[in-house]
Amino acid sequence: MNVQRRLLPNISALAAFEAVARLGSFTAAARELDLTQGAVSRQIGLLEEQFGRRLFERDSRNVRLSTAGEIYAEAVRSALGQLRDAALGLMSNRHIGILNLAILPTFGTRWLMPLIPDFVENNPDITINFVTRIGRFDFARERLDAAIHYGLPDWPEADSTLLMRETVAPVASPEFLAGREIATAAGIGRLPLLHMATRPGAWTEWFEHQGLSAPTGPGMQFEQFGTAAQACMAGLGVALLPQILIAVELQRGQLVPAPGRPMQSRSAYYLVVPHDKRSHPPVASFRDWLLGHLPVER
Repeated sequence: MNVQRRLLPNISALAAFEAVARLGSFTAAARELDLTQGAVSRQIGLLEEQFGRRLFERDSRNVRLSTAGEIYAEAVRSALGQLRDAALGLMSNRHIGILNLAILPTFGTRWLMPLIPDFVENNPDITINFVTRIGRFDFARERLDAAIHYGLPDWPEADSTLLMRETVAPVASPEFLAGREIATAAGIGRLPLLHMATRPGAWTEWFEHQGLSAPTGPGMQFEQFGTAAQACMAGLGVALLPQILIAVELQRGQLVPAPGRPMQSRSAYYLVVPHDKRSHPPVASFRDWLLGHLPVER
């Protein structure tokens, strides 16, 4: 085998290797690839023979990447991702740019998504692929070009562009507050409080902002603001929610402010772009467009 062929393994073998590396199982990889376990094992064997290196450590129960396999898996995962993106561009039959964008679930659906038709209309040669992510992640590993992130502008090896700050306020359904003699922020502490799993200290910070001590005790916990808003409307308690994400419910009267002053959160919404994607044309186009659609007061 000449050097050039040795450095370019069969794509089926690479797909089998990536699946086993990701799933940690020959059986699971075979199921995903619709192959027999023996076929997957043979593909891995061909790679190991081709490179003269063991890619996996095997015993009677487990399979795990060798040191060389771990290094190779990162490169293979990235290469296969680029091939998939290129194939998507060809299949769309257009000369397009692809933007792989991570968004926050509720912010993405309630604020960003209604604006996206305008971007599509004005940028017909760019296709956006959306994924939802909460918290930090590895851009290279996830094959993402940018992210809308809530937090501080301190993402390593990335540029963080401020989109908007956030004001939170306690809200509940009008039926829930009716009949409850709650006239001050202190009274909120006697009501069932709904908590966000991603912001465990939010209520404590809000009570301190009111000059009060936060109540202790458990409360219902939610992963997404949309679900917490629905729980509020169902009369399950009071939630501390970003006003920008519940504007429709407030306008319709489905949610009403509870006593107490709104509070500006310490964190904010940012467009985060890794340094190696700064000059990626779809990223630049999206950033310029997004900055032109922000609220006047940020």
